[in-house]
Amino acid sequence: MKNDNIARLLISCPDRPGIVSAVSSFLYSHGVNITELAQHSTDPEGGDFFMRLEFQTPYMDVSASTLEKAFDEVVAERFGMNWRISYAKPRKKTAILVSKFDHALYELLWLWKRGKLQTDISMVISNHDDLRAPVEAFGIPFHHVPVDPANKEASEERIVELLEGNADLVVLARYMQILSGELVSRYPRRIINIHHSFLPAFAGADPYRQAHDKGVKVIGATAHYVVEELDAGPIIEQDVARVTHRHSVEDLKDLGRDLERQVLARAVKWHLEDRILLYGNRTIVFK
Repeated sequence: MKNDNIARLLISCPDRPGIVSAVSSFLYSHGVNITELAQHSTDPEGGDFFMRLEFQTPYMDVSASTLEKAFDEVVAERFGMNWRISYAKPRKKTAILVSKFDHALYELLWLWKRGKLQTDISMVISNHDDLRAPVEAFGIPFHHVPVDPANKEASEERIVELLEGNADLVVLARYMQILSGELVSRYPRRIINIHHSFLPAFAGADPYRQAHDKGVKVIGATAHYVVEELDAGPIIEQDVARVTHRHSVEDLKDLGRDLERQVLARAVKWHLEDRILLYGNRTIVFK
């Protein structure tokens, strides 16, 4: 089946018997083929239930809007569900913000070029002009929006103007500026950042030097959703590398950049494939 035929149903609700049966029976009755199903319960006795279900739509016997209305009335109301159905077509639009570090950006562009990210990259925005040529070589619009520390509001207004209608997801691929709460509120749980440490350790600036000064034996990278509080959003993915006393700060940065690009790419891919459900400040990730 083509990716264009894929739909995904995400559900969270109080756990109780019969949920999987009710959902799968409903979809079967409308001619869809379920190709992937994952579920998780925080506790089978009074816990919360989460499910991600992927299905194919070519032989669905009703329109998408009719299916959704019927699902809400027949299944969702009965089980008190929070739910949504997303469709692979039309593809989500992704905007990438970056400063001068290019490793995380290049990983995303390379995966996108190979068809491994189910998205259209609508633009790259940077507060520096250094990466214009390589970005435009991919055929992607590049926008230079310099940031004046004395008037950051003007820069953000320009960024908001560029993103408006052109971004379902915003990715901070080592964008070395703090976004305002107003901008973050426009894209709730739709901005993903890569932080160059194993959060919650070494939040804030220069985490590799912080790690070196502490003499840690493990460094890491963390991809998380952006909230107004710095580096405090729900964590999507993390990875680590072992280090020793022989590693300098520059060595840690070199090791960390490999982690950063891989961790960010996985988080973006999972978001685009609707594999992430929020549970308070935690995430349920159906990899």
